[in-house]
Amino acid sequence: MNSILVIHPYLDNGVWVFDDDRVGLVKEPFVAGADTVIDRMVAHIPGAAGGVTFLFSASPFPGSQHELVRRREENGGNWYYSPDFDLEGWLCPALFKYFDTAPPSIHVQVKAKAG
Repeated sequence: MNSILVIHPYLDNGVWVFDDDRVGLVKEPFVAGADTVIDRMVAHIPGAAGGVTFLFSASPFPGSQHELVRRREENGGNWYYSPDFDLEGWLCPALFKYFDTAPPSIHVQVKAKAG
């Protein structure tokens, strides 16, 4: 398994979603505060609604800008806290398409989507 993973969130009818054919996800939504964290992460990127690139890992990596810290499990997903924005967001069980267990922290780099 790669240690740095990539998804491309975009807004669909006002909801942050992403597709990942490799793991069978189509328009997988970010909800319960995760959407608000994304709003804050992408606020500096022109045209972010059309799509951005998220690189993420359970380990810090050069260029990562944000750390999400695991707080607790609920309803099969996990709540993560963003110290940068003082916000919590729930990551649904789709998290386990990328990690065997919920990592203690997730490191994220956000950038404009190429092309």
